[in-house]
Amino acid sequence: MTRTTNARIAGFTFLFYIAIGISSMILYGKAAGGEGTAAKLASIARHAPQVRVTVLLNLLMSCSAIVLGVTLYGITRDEDHELAMLALACRVCEGFVGAMGLLTTVGLLWLASARGGAAGLDAATTNALGSFLLMPDAPIAAIFFALGSTIFSWLLLRGRMIPVLLAWLGVAASALLTVTLPLQLAGFLAGGATSFMVMWMPMLVFEVALAMWLLIKGAALPATRVAI
Repeated sequence: MTRTTNARIAGFTFLFYIAIGISSMILYGKAAGGEGTAAKLASIARHAPQVRVTVLLNLLMSCSAIVLGVTLYGITRDEDHELAMLALACRVCEGFVGAMGLLTTVGLLWLASARGGAAGLDAATTNALGSFLLMPDAPIAAIFFALGSTIFSWLLLRGRMIPVLLAWLGVAASALLTVTLPLQLAGFLAGGATSFMVMWMPMLVFEVALAMWLLIKGAALPATRVAI
């Protein structure tokens, strides 16, 4: 693919990824509402179609992560092939780990529909399994996302392929996640709504702005190649 094609596809995929990610969070949040494991499982059973939609949306997110890895690699490989390949590998890992996480949602659907049904699970077993499956997801896919985004943003900055301020925002937002997400995984940082907004809002602003730039302007050739 040409450089322009990679830029256009990446810009569209950024926006698509964000849109389906937010939609999935809203749908799943409504479907799995309630206080306590039993209430959440009952809500999932009532909203099974919505939960199945979130499975499809999350699968599309995993595919989008891989598409972004490939297209951003195509844009940045002339600046540093090895670093671009490392960033691509991180985005592929993000997509793979995210896809594997769908098994949890599918398991919740099965458990919610099996309550009192042919599976013959007693209440204690159902609650134990439900409590396990409803645990907050470990941000492993997000860590790979942050690592890949940090490298790609640095290459875009070093090659002056996008505006410098936008590239610096990407580096800072990605580096913030690269530091805080492992700390959150290890339990050193709380994962409340406030910390979530602080951690992710700069990245959201960066990705929307980058998507629009790539769609409208594309990505310039690396400065080193222009100089040659």
